[in-house]
Formats: sequence, structure tokens, C-alpha cells
Amino acid sequence: MTTTVPLIYSFPEFLGVADAVADHVISAQNSTLYNTLDHNEIANIKLASLQHQGGSLLSIQPSASTSSVMSTSNSLNHNINNNNNNSHSNGRKKKEKKQKDIRFKIAISGGSLIKILQQGLLSRQDEIEWDRWDIYFADERLVPFESPDSNYGQAKREIFDKITSSSKPPNIFHIDESLINDPQECADDYEKLLIDNFARKDSVKLPQFDLLLLGCAPDGHIASLFPNFGEQLREKLAWCMPVTKAPHGPENRITLSVPVICHAHRVAFVVEGLTKAPIMRIIMERPEKGLPSSIVNEGAAGRVSWFVDDDALKDCYDITKKKYKYLSIPDPN
Repeated sequence: MTTTVPLIYSFPEFLGVADAVADHVISAQNSTLYNTLDHNEIANIKLASLQHQGGSLLSIQPSASTSSVMSTSNSLNHNINNNNNNSHSNGRKKKEKKQKDIRFKIAISGGSLIKILQQGLLSRQDEIEWDRWDIYFADERLVPFESPDSNYGQAKREIFDKITSSSKPPNIFHIDESLINDPQECADDYEKLLIDNFARKDSVKLPQFDLLLLGCAPDGHIASLFPNFGEQLREKLAWCMPVTKAPHGPENRITLSVPVICHAHRVAFVVEGLTKAPIMRIIMERPEKGLPSSIVNEGAAGRVSWFVDDDALKDCYDITKKKYKYLSIPDPN
């Protein structure tokens, strides 16, 4: 494995990580939905959309209250103008419809990442367009949703149930809870869901998330891809795989495969705490060890960012930290 250096952003404490991750997520949202990070341009796009919707409504209302004595010439003039502008109007409507139909597709893992997202995102809800989000899970422990080990259950309790800024919630795609006793069937079912959502109209080899957020455990596993599970780390075809006999936590799980993770537009690792320091040194300074995150660093080269606190990097000596530049929320500092 060659050495590929990802972007590494380090912060003195947990809150700094949470703020930066929130900015990164919102920036990915805006880039996906509007193809720009410029606040004024985004505001103008939104305003134009609202004005068009309002104009459509206003154009309908006079026809309902039109006087029976309206002159034929006025009606003809109205129709002629409509015909002259028909081509331009149709093109504009198609463009607006296409823009409106764009969704922000994000996949998240569980554990401490959920707490960081709760801390960072819930205080920034005015900048989040939840109703245009499609949320997936990079992995899931096969336990009831009410269990504290459930990634979806944790995210629901700590994030989804606390969304207050939107009348329309995000689309959330989780596993079928009735299949938790059969890892293979559960993985097949979740893969079918991905195929339905990402390959319904087009033939695609892999789904492409706009942003994929992952943590990293002290043993080096990401999502539910564990070190030394060589067959799973080498899987090339499956989108979603069953995991049995996991060495930590619930034994039965499902996980996205390495090719799916590496195919995302953006991959971000979020890591904090002294317990992660030893594994972070191996990831950053010994990529030849082939840990799952090192494989992703290589496979998604140029699209990987790490958001870590200083404690997690305490044992690292041969790395270059970058200063994070806030793009979508004010710099808390």
C-alpha cells in the first residue's frame, strides 16, 4: 500500500471537533443542493424559487375570478404572450424541477459520532434543509432499535427526535428490524434498498453518497469492517455485507463494503479521545498495516478528511495538521 496523506484537522477539545464537522456537513449539503457555498447566491436561488412558486399561484387566481365581460382581444393577447414565452418558461421549469429534486445523500455510522453530530448539528438547524436529506447507515448492529447498541435507535433518540427546524423530516433509511436474527437476509434487504434508491433509473456499479461519516474504534474497525477480517476487506462486488462473530459489541451486524465507502464524493472520519491515540498512530504512520481506515485513505484519496481532537493525535509525530477553514457557519473562534 502506498502512503496517501489525507487532510487532518485537529482541535483542542470535543466541541471544536463538533463545530467543524457541522460546518463540513452543511458545506457538503450546500454544495450538493446548490453547487455553491456562497451564502448570497444560495439565498438568491431560494428567493427565485419562492418567487416563481408565488408567481404561479398568482397567475392562477385571476383566471378563477375573471369577469365574464373580459374582452376577447385581452384573452388573445394573453395567449400570444404565453406562446411566445412557452419555450423559455418550459426550460426554466425543467431546470427548477431538476434543482428541487436534488437530494443530499448522507451515510453515518454510530457510537461517539452520533454525539458529535448531535452537538454540532442541532444548534445549526436553521442552516440545515432536513426535508432534502436522505440519511443512510454505514453499518448497523442487529439488535432491537430500542437497544442502546442500535445505531439507528441512538441517532433517532439523540438527533432525529430533536429536529425542530423543519415541518418535513429527512428521509431515513434503516434496516428492517424484523430481520435482525438473520444477518445475511438483513444485509441483502438493505442492499436491495440501496439498489432501489441509487439504481432505480440508471445502471450503476456502486451507490455514491454525497458524504459518508465514519468513526474509528480503538481496535481500528470502521463501520463494521474489522481488522483481520480479510475476506470482507477484500470484497469487491457486494454493496452491503453481513458480519458475524464481531470481536467487540454485538456479534451480528451489517456493513457497507469498502468499495461503497471509497466511492463516496466525500469521506470524513471523526475521532476523539485518548483511547484512540495508539490506533491513530498506526493508521497515520503505518498504512502498510492495512487497517480498514488506511485502505479507505488510499481508496478514496483526495476525498478523505479527518476531524480529530488533540488527545487522539497524542502519539502521532509524523503527520501534518491543517487549520480548518469554516465555509458555511461562522468560525466559533
